[in-house]
Amino acid sequence: MSPEEGRTRGPWSRRGAGFGIWYLRTVTFINVLSAVWVSFGNGIRRHNSAEFFTPYLLTAGFASGAFSLFLCVTLRRRKRASWILNLVLSGLLAVPLAFVMATFPEFRAHVQNWVSLALTVLFIAALVIGRREFYAKGDRANPKLAAAVAAGGLLVTSLLAALLVSATNTSGAPSTFVERWRYGLMRLVSLAAEGRALPEITTPNWVDVAINVLSTLLLVAVLWAAFRSVRTTDALTADDEERLRGLLARHGDRDSLGYFALRRDKSVLFSPSGKAAVTYRVVGGVSLASGDPLGDPEAWPGAIEGWLAEAREHGWAPAVMGASEEGGTIYARHGLDALELGDEAIVETAEFTLAGRAMRTVRQAYHRIERAGYTVRIRRHEDIPAQEMDRLLELADDWRDGETERGFSMALGRLGDPADGSCVFLECRDADGELRALLSFVPWGPKGLSLDLMRRERNSENGLMEFMVLELIQRAKEVEITQLSLNFAMFRSVFERGSRLGAGPVLRLWRSLLSFFSRWWQIESLYRANAKYRPIWEPRYMLFEKSTDLLRIGIAAGRAEGFLEAPGLPKWLNRKHLEKAR
Repeated sequence: MSPEEGRTRGPWSRRGAGFGIWYLRTVTFINVLSAVWVSFGNGIRRHNSAEFFTPYLLTAGFASGAFSLFLCVTLRRRKRASWILNLVLSGLLAVPLAFVMATFPEFRAHVQNWVSLALTVLFIAALVIGRREFYAKGDRANPKLAAAVAAGGLLVTSLLAALLVSATNTSGAPSTFVERWRYGLMRLVSLAAEGRALPEITTPNWVDVAINVLSTLLLVAVLWAAFRSVRTTDALTADDEERLRGLLARHGDRDSLGYFALRRDKSVLFSPSGKAAVTYRVVGGVSLASGDPLGDPEAWPGAIEGWLAEAREHGWAPAVMGASEEGGTIYARHGLDALELGDEAIVETAEFTLAGRAMRTVRQAYHRIERAGYTVRIRRHEDIPAQEMDRLLELADDWRDGETERGFSMALGRLGDPADGSCVFLECRDADGELRALLSFVPWGPKGLSLDLMRRERNSENGLMEFMVLELIQRAKEVEITQLSLNFAMFRSVFERGSRLGAGPVLRLWRSLLSFFSRWWQIESLYRANAKYRPIWEPRYMLFEKSTDLLRIGIAAGRAEGFLEAPGLPKWLNRKHLEKAR
């Protein structure tokens, strides 16, 4: 079933899906609560013995809580595989329970059993009614991966459990390793010790808890492998890039971030007419677009609808980073909510001046660097000889802060590519002719530039970047530009309003918190670095579909921008892998 068909279902379908999700949320809460509240948990477990039984998935414990939580999350993300698994498991429980209730009078005598059966059947009915809501596809490799994780994980965790039992067995009776391994294995798969079957094994309670934790981790790993989304789509092809450059040639002046859509780690979806496109990247189950759609605004809805349809088809959370007010308004009409991220600093070169009292500090810093003998050379990339460009690229890599190239929404992710000949390079040299700093700008339509890359030699004099930007502004006619987009200042309005007289306690607290985090992420310093040019501030927005996905979206954005790294192999292992690949 397609997402388009899913949006045409009636209200009963949505209510059925909603009931199923809330049922699993409630069961998860009770399972976790019963694991913490021992007497409550023991009461639930007693009701799963003798002639009593509880509703679907209500078994008490962390492992069962993790299982029901995972099924709840995947069901909320509209996973078709989760819908099938829940329907099969609940059906396998409901059919024998109904048979037992109909056959044995002692089971019918307990009201609780009727309630349990009714809730289980109601859950099944809700899934059937809401079946059209669950259309998200998983990766085709998931079943094989889940089986491999289950087999390998069970072997590893059972051996760890056997070693733990061997080290803590206090019974004094002789036991073989196979018996200890069997004890740990049964504890893993059933969460119950084999005390009666293996009286020669006695372990402390904390050992049983540790084995149960291993069981929970294994269960989560298997479920993750079974229900993970399709991790990516096809990256930009040469034909895609050519079409995007055509859209930029006709409409590139609309958005200062438009050229960054040409990053080659992005994917693209065009509108049916081909006159607009949304570029995005899938990170951690989030389909992350950046900036406004490219092309004719009248065709934007077609591109946005295609992008949202694909996200829903695969169970991705759709999100947009850095949309303008115009683009954000169009996205909002398609069901996304907006949150202001900050402001982009834009300088109109014809109106900029260093004169006046407000620019005194900037003017003094500029003349100080100028008197020290620094000069700036401005060239298009296409005008730089290949050998010289290679040297510039080498210096840019050497001067990079850290191993990761940061940036996604406001960075091109490459330098010196022949296809980017219209980009502008600024080189700053000292009085001895030594290169000390580099700036690179990408085109913003025919008359603008957007800052892409900043590099400076680590021991160079402070103020070089500001000097270079001011030189570009004052010499704008050399590259025939009239507007300049500088860095993006996150939460700019908080810093500006929070320092004013009469700012409220909440705003002052928010400003203090951002100032604290600025020690690591340069939030406030970027705002102040941009503010000195007295720019025009253009708000930029993040758009999202569900507020419950905000944390997930934030982590995905942090990974895309290079501020967070996903867990992986140690670097020394990665190096060996790369060496073998060569």
